[in-house]
Amino acid sequence: MSDFEPFYDVSRSYEDNYEQGPFGAFAEALKDGNGADAAGTTSEGASASFLGQPVNLPFGIPAGPLLNSRFTTAAFRMGFDLATYKTVRSRAWGCNPFPNVLAVHPKAADGSLTPGSAELDEGVLADTNYEQPISISNSFGVPSQSPDAWQPDMRAAIEAAGPGQVLVPSFQGSRVEGMSEEEYIADHATTARLVKETGAKLMVMNTSCPNEGHNRLLCHNPLLVGRITEAVKQEIGDIPLMVKLAYIPSDGDLELMVRSTVGHGTVQGFSTINTISAKLVDANGNQALPGAGRDRSGVCGNAIRGAGLDMVARLAAIREKLGLDFKINGVGGVVSPADYQAYRNAGADSVMSATGAMWDAELAHKIKASR
Repeated sequence: MSDFEPFYDVSRSYEDNYEQGPFGAFAEALKDGNGADAAGTTSEGASASFLGQPVNLPFGIPAGPLLNSRFTTAAFRMGFDLATYKTVRSRAWGCNPFPNVLAVHPKAADGSLTPGSAELDEGVLADTNYEQPISISNSFGVPSQSPDAWQPDMRAAIEAAGPGQVLVPSFQGSRVEGMSEEEYIADHATTARLVKETGAKLMVMNTSCPNEGHNRLLCHNPLLVGRITEAVKQEIGDIPLMVKLAYIPSDGDLELMVRSTVGHGTVQGFSTINTISAKLVDANGNQALPGAGRDRSGVCGNAIRGAGLDMVARLAAIREKLGLDFKINGVGGVVSPADYQAYRNAGADSVMSATGAMWDAELAHKIKASR
């Protein structure tokens, strides 16, 4: 795959990508300067919606690879009608050491990983042999610029959206040593207010990265998420709020998440899944990503499509069971038009692709052409 250049260059550091990216076809899209969706198919007008905002096609890129307004603007120009601005915090936050991305090779013939399987703890091969269908590590640690940097850039990103396109800001709270639970909740609310100040029409709150201790996720505590979303809603008012979830194996826990948030009127949708955590090893069985605490990483791409579809179907079933009105954004392993349709069939109101889009800048155009 040496002849292809992903828009996020995995051979460069996060800092270099932030300053110099995007690359490949996304860089070319910025050069032409012809406005949104300049590189291909043009919609005949918004025919769908995303959390109340009109969109041409409810498809885009989730939080992760779109680091700043240059990346999100390029995504719009390449036909991705939903562009998610990489998760921001209330303070500057450093990135994990380079490398952050490796190719991941599960043992299954179809390249899939199963939540809860022994393979996740025994070790999954990771190297620099990037092959389609692509699966990769996601070991960044949710870095963020300071609000002084990201607020004006997010405003520019919002303004760059074309007709039928929406900039989707992603945010999360930051747990620091000595912080109480109340302070942790307040930090989410503060960050949401900072996002609101940019003119955001909606936002996504990330609850699916490790926040406290090894491999523990905020979304595994539905009652705390409920308290946080109440505090956030007090800050953002009527602005729609979506919550990003990791894979939650228990139907009971997933239903409790819905009841604790949507049931209290604080959340209007869920985006799922983020990644699947796995121990990554090299060909000799040693830790693949260097550094303390990096024996495990989130895996994304083709390997997690089955888990993503499962979460979407289960959320859709809970939505019907409880008679609650909320939107579902399906994420995980979307690398083809067929994958987009599979998520819609499973109950997703919108779909996003990160890894698939990184390795196929034409993915949005391909999906539009297939409809």
